[in-house]
Amino acid sequence: MTIKKVVVAYSGGLDTSVILRWVKERYHCEVIACAVDVGQASETRGLKEKALKTGASKAYLIDARKEFVTDYIWPALQAQAIYEGRYLLGTSLARPIIAKKVVEIAKKEGADAVCHGATGKGNDQVRFELTFKALMPHVKVIAPWREWELRSREDEIDYAVQHDIPVPVTKTKPYSSDRNLWHMSFEGGVLEDPDAPPNADMFVLTRNPEKAPNKPEIVRIDFEKGVPVQVNGKRLDPVRLVETLNTIGGRHGVGRVDMVENRLVGMKSRGVYECPGATLLYAAHRELESLALDRDTFHAKLLIAPKMGELIYNGLWFTPLREALSAFVDKTQQSVTGSVRLKLFKGHVSIDGRKSPHSLYWEELATFGADTIYNQRDAEGFINLYGLPIKVQALLQARKP
Repeated sequence: MTIKKVVVAYSGGLDTSVILRWVKERYHCEVIACAVDVGQASETRGLKEKALKTGASKAYLIDARKEFVTDYIWPALQAQAIYEGRYLLGTSLARPIIAKKVVEIAKKEGADAVCHGATGKGNDQVRFELTFKALMPHVKVIAPWREWELRSREDEIDYAVQHDIPVPVTKTKPYSSDRNLWHMSFEGGVLEDPDAPPNADMFVLTRNPEKAPNKPEIVRIDFEKGVPVQVNGKRLDPVRLVETLNTIGGRHGVGRVDMVENRLVGMKSRGVYECPGATLLYAAHRELESLALDRDTFHAKLLIAPKMGELIYNGLWFTPLREALSAFVDKTQQSVTGSVRLKLFKGHVSIDGRKSPHSLYWEELATFGADTIYNQRDAEGFINLYGLPIKVQALLQARKP
C-alpha cells in the first residue's frame, strides 16, 4: 500500500515530535499533525507552529475539553469506574476522544493512514488502535515504536538533537508525563524503581500534603442526575467545574496516587498520578448514591464499577458492552440529585454532610430511639426464614453417626 498522507496524533512531547519527522522521512509522504486539547493547559501553546516547523504540512489544534468532560469523564464518574481500586482512568479516558478526533481529520483530509506515538509495551497503543478500528476500520495504522530502530527515550532525545527538534524532556529528567483535565500522570525513567519515592519537585497539580494549610476546608458539590453542576453554590460549566476542583483539592494535597498496576499487555508498571478534582468528585458522587439508590441497585453498581474501569483501561470505549453498561448507569442516575460537603485536610478527604430530595434514608425508621414504624418483633420471623438453610444443615449433620 502506497501511503501519501498520514494524520499523526500530536502532543508536542518527545515521542510525537520525533515521530512527526520520522514518518515523513520513512514514508516520503505528507504528514498532518492533529493535536487535541483535553486540558493540557500551557502545553498546547505554540503546538501548531512547532508541528509545522518540525515538518507537518498542516496542523490542527482541536479544543475538545467540554466534550471530554461531558461524554467521557461524566459517564465514568457516574459508573464509579476505577481500575484496580485506585486509578481514576485519566489517560485511559482521554485516548478514545483523541483518536476519534484524529479519525475525523483523516476523513476530512482524505488520509491513507493514521499514526500514534504509543510504545509497543504500553496500553495506549491498544486504546488508540481499537478506536481507529471502531471508527475507521480500513485505515492503515502506523506505530513507529513497533517499526523504527530507536530503542529508548534516550535514543529519541539523540534523534531530536540531531534534527534540531525541541522537546520538553532531557536525559536527566527522563520520565514521561501526561496531563489533561482529569489528572496528571508520571511514569518511566526515575520512577521505574517501585521502591524509589517520587521526587518532591515532580508534582504539578498538588501541593505536598505536609505543607498544605493547617486549617481544613469545606467544599460543597451539587449534582443533578449524577452530573456535578455546582461548587460551593456557584453553577459552573463542565470544564470550569473540574478546573475549580483541581485547584481546591490541589492546594490541600488531595489526589496523589502511587501504584503498581497490571498493564493490559501483561507486565506490571509503576505510575504516579495527580487527580485532585477527580478524587473529590468520586468521593462526593458515591456518597450521594448511598442516599439516593436502593440497596440492590447500589450493590449492582458496585459490581459494575470495576468492570467499567477495566473496559475503559483496556481501550474498549467504543464497544457494545461499554455502551450497554453506560445505559444501565444512566438509568440509575435519575435520582442521584443533591449535594455533598467534603472536608479537605492535608491530603485527606472526609464527608462533612450529604442531602438529597430523593433520599431513601428515613430517620424515623433508622432511629435507635422509640418509634412506631418498625416492629422489632418482625425480625424474629425474618431471621428464622433467612437462617433456615443453616439450621437444616446443622440438624442433619448432627444426625450423622
